[in-house]
Amino acid sequence: QVQLQESGGGSVQAGGSLRLSCEYSDYPYSTKNMAWFRRAPGKEREGVAAVDRDGTTNYADSVKGRFIISKDNAKNTLYLQMNSLKPDDTAMYYCAADQSTVRDWYEDYEYRIWGQGTQVTVSS
Repeated sequence: QVQLQESGGGSVQAGGSLRLSCEYSDYPYSTKNMAWFRRAPGKEREGVAAVDRDGTTNYADSVKGRFIISKDNAKNTLYLQMNSLKPDDTAMYYCAADQSTVRDWYEDYEYRIWGQGTQVTVSS
């Protein structure tokens, strides 16, 4: 069974950086669409960034220029480098994947496989 496992969350001050990792089980994930989502307290889950099977990346406007999504197929790991963090970035971050073509990368229903999440807390 395919599994995703996030790590790298933690507590940082505003302006700091964190790198999230998502390890995926041995499966041809180089052919998969993968993304990071987040859910802040009291808010809906939102798409943060995505990378498709061709390596094309997409970002939410709120993180453009600050976050970078990347994938290392040799290590079976998806990353999210988060820089210039703000208190509004505080949320549980989830890794997601799907084999099928994703039309709207920011919609959580497009992805059928999810990790358990890793907490990111940014203090002012």
